[in-house]
Amino acid sequence: MPKRSSRDREADQFARSLAAYRAGEKIEGDPYGGKNPAAVELGRRGGLKGGRARAASLSPQKRTEIARKAAEARWSALRKDV
Repeated sequence: MPKRSSRDREADQFARSLAAYRAGEKIEGDPYGGKNPAAVELGRRGGLKGGRARAASLSPQKRTEIARKAAEARWSALRKDV
């Protein structure tokens, strides 16, 4: 029988921690992953307002151009699969 790889163990550990989280059990370890909680919050605040701030600074024509380019990229990816 083949031995289990370390990837399998990591996946099992992740699955156990996810199940514990969903069950409302306390998860072992730091929720911030060793990062400064204040820095994490500042980064989150910047990320939350980033899209809106960018959209507000763009002209309607530029927003339309960006949206058109994004739609073309999405549809071209679909055409390649077919």
